[in-house]
Amino acid sequence: MTNAHPIHVGAVDLGASSGRVMVGTIADGRIELTETRRFANGPIPLPGPGGERLYWDVLHLWDEIRQGLLAAVRDVGPLSAVGIDTWGVDYGLLGPSGLLSGQVSAYRCPRTRGVPEEVFAAIPAPEMYSVNGLQVQDFNTLFQLVAESRDGGLPRATPADGGVVSAAGAGSAQRTMLLLPDLFTYWLTGRPVAEITNASTTGLVDARERAWSAPLLERLHTELGVDLDGVLPEVVEAGTVVGPVRRDVVDVFDPDGRPTPVVAVGSHDTASAVAAVPAAGSDFAYISCGTWSLVGLELDAPVLTEASRAANFTNELGVDGTVRYLKNVMGLWVFNEAVRTWREQGLELSYRELDAAAEAADPLRTVVDINDPVFFNPGDMAARIDDFAIRTGQPRPRSVGEYVRCIDDSLALAYRRAMREASELSGKRVGVLHMVGGGISNRLLCQLAADATGLKVVAGPAEGTALGNIVVAARGAGLIEGDLTALRKLVRNSSDITEYAPDPAAAAGWDAAERQLFG
Repeated sequence: MTNAHPIHVGAVDLGASSGRVMVGTIADGRIELTETRRFANGPIPLPGPGGERLYWDVLHLWDEIRQGLLAAVRDVGPLSAVGIDTWGVDYGLLGPSGLLSGQVSAYRCPRTRGVPEEVFAAIPAPEMYSVNGLQVQDFNTLFQLVAESRDGGLPRATPADGGVVSAAGAGSAQRTMLLLPDLFTYWLTGRPVAEITNASTTGLVDARERAWSAPLLERLHTELGVDLDGVLPEVVEAGTVVGPVRRDVVDVFDPDGRPTPVVAVGSHDTASAVAAVPAAGSDFAYISCGTWSLVGLELDAPVLTEASRAANFTNELGVDGTVRYLKNVMGLWVFNEAVRTWREQGLELSYRELDAAAEAADPLRTVVDINDPVFFNPGDMAARIDDFAIRTGQPRPRSVGEYVRCIDDSLALAYRRAMREASELSGKRVGVLHMVGGGISNRLLCQLAADATGLKVVAGPAEGTALGNIVVAARGAGLIEGDLTALRKLVRNSSDITEYAPDPAAAAGWDAAERQLFG
């Protein structure tokens, strides 16, 4: 497609610890990225019923988004489209006037403790999984909404009264739930929608139909008293133009002076990252590698079997009708916490020095189950590795390099197991493993992933989420053309890619490590 003006696409990319606004300039078959604003994010504790609650400062995030978009126009040029992605599950509630009706809870807020058990007592977990295909995490939106209803933030019906709204919930009617990327899109455009890739993290979507599950919503109403009638907005697919940026909100414009269109991209950040996997074919697996490692396959249909549920795989929906069939693996969180503790203890080593020390250490000397709950909370990860090693009859690491090598080896082993399970449960054969995200700067981890899985690893791009956001926004606004394969080719042409070949001689060592740890 020939363009009279440069194509500058704004990508708002929000994470749980930081956010940024990027501009992707598309020209000559490539995308050049420019960061126009970066800012901190994090949950804020406040006292609440039964103890401390955690909330997001969405007004701060909104102001940063506005400032970032204005900086993009000032520093790079008029924007031809804008897309927004964030993490999943969290939402804001709008009141009847369209204003935010209260604080926005953070997913680590303890308000959902015990809620999954309450829900599954009424709607058995296998029945729910057969509809939504979602792994059980107590912060899934469904469980948050049950807690919200219990606290009076939503209409509540007593199941035994035939669905009549109770007095306690009567004043809560006419709410609209917007997941975070949709909330910011609403503030930019005035149109409330639910983009499907993020909506699929709620637990309220029928994974086959790619729509809110009416039977599930009815059961929540009749059996748990949670009335979501009229609360959930229209579902749209990634690539839908939601509307123009309102110039009374933020004065952003396209090259012809018209309001810039806001496109519902793969608004779950992992959906954008997977859209940017620079694969040439379909026989690939992926790892979105950061604080968490999301290990999975791209499928045409969800896997809703009992075996899949028992293995704790999730079916999140992706761009262009795809399914992100994946497992959450504890990622570089363990490494980052270890480094934080060492620095508090006065040990200052650069990431390059730590990676070099790990590469020099003996392979597979000590391996832990990186997904063990002991590694979930903040703290001294080296001490927890020691405890795990003693408990499993392995030698404790003797140096910082051996601790880092243990973490890298353990991550690679988790990748190996998750990929094998995904392939077996889905029936899809895998020929290549793509790694995207900031974690690919750890070259040793990329090589270990190749050795552990026996597959060629293609590492890059590091900025996968932003690039996936940009290409879907550009196509949705009619600025570029092509299917998902064509979009990925554009990403591939715009990225630094490194390939890692597996070492066949390493296979026996990984087999032995897996048998020792998991039997």
